[in-house]
Amino acid sequence: MTKKNVLIKPVISEKANHLSEEMSQYTFVVDKRANKIEIKEAIEQMYNVAVASVNTVVVPGKVKSRGTRSGFIQGRKSSYKKAVVRLAPGEIIDFYGDI
Repeated sequence: MTKKNVLIKPVISEKANHLSEEMSQYTFVVDKRANKIEIKEAIEQMYNVAVASVNTVVVPGKVKSRGTRSGFIQGRKSSYKKAVVRLAPGEIIDFYGDI
């Protein structure tokens, strides 16, 4: 698994922004097969920061339904793996630098 395939996207939400500002923790959606060591190496290589710890959780899929003209359609969102990465003191990742 290459470093590029480990990280899928950063999570941009109110909780993730609060964690990054207050506690220097950043949240990413990662490949379900990736382990903590691979996640740590990918983030250190991609963002040039020192990672102190990595916590992971597999978020279960949810059942979604919607009403249409022909009745209700029920489907399922797939599950995904989320990693919360704590950086070393003094390190930051700027997601909004290009904007």
